[in-house]
Amino acid sequence: MPITICTWNINSVRLREPIVLKLLTEEQPDVLCLQECKSPVDKIPTEGFAALGYTHMVANGQKGYNGVMILSRLPINEVERKDFADLGHARHIAGQLDNGLTIHNFYVPAGGDKPDRAINDKFGQKLDYLTEMRDWFNAQKPEKAILVGDLNIAPREDDVWNHKQLTKIVSHTPIEIEHLAATQAAGNWVDITRQNIPEGKLYSWWSYRARDWDTADKGRRLDHIWATDDIAHTGHSSRILRPARGWEKPSDHAPLFASFDI
Repeated sequence: MPITICTWNINSVRLREPIVLKLLTEEQPDVLCLQECKSPVDKIPTEGFAALGYTHMVANGQKGYNGVMILSRLPINEVERKDFADLGHARHIAGQLDNGLTIHNFYVPAGGDKPDRAINDKFGQKLDYLTEMRDWFNAQKPEKAILVGDLNIAPREDDVWNHKQLTKIVSHTPIEIEHLAATQAAGNWVDITRQNIPEGKLYSWWSYRARDWDTADKGRRLDHIWATDDIAHTGHSSRILRPARGWEKPSDHAPLFASFDI
């Protein structure tokens, strides 16, 4: 059965409900994973989503910050939520479909401005978060699973607009890339986006600070879809919906898609 999954850092699901509805109407993914929802679960505007057929949801909410949710046209049940690094943040939720596929939705901490944990606690929290993800996947090897989300790291040189300029900028520093690679290896995760699109510049995030983000095109690939190696061969049709970055009152992230024949 083909399943299309979309992941999107929405930067407030209540503020940007109209473009979530636009995406669901125009693209009709089977599953939509959102990060940075910035809403308690009981305040998420589910009525409009349900009217479009997305009647199933698992969510981990928090007032004003963080927050992750999985909307689905297919029945889904919550199976896990973890507070990695004991931050007290709503940054992870996992649900399982009736066919046994587990979907993990993550929002990894951004890490602040300075890539030095000695002077920036947020950077240390990011590294600790990734370390605990790694340890968890080492202890409980995932199977028949997909991991999506805003991982806040662009690992490859062609995942950023300028590798040389960004090696000392949070999201593309060597230590972050090493931590992400260790996390990926621990769960035998395969980067489906780069499996399907192996070459070329590829971005999912463009800063609000750019007056003309499209022309400047100083992007980074911060959003990811991974699959465990037992099902990675079923992944296809990966794409980033770049035009969504230019929709009315947009998120600074664009939606990322992949399909799986599971």
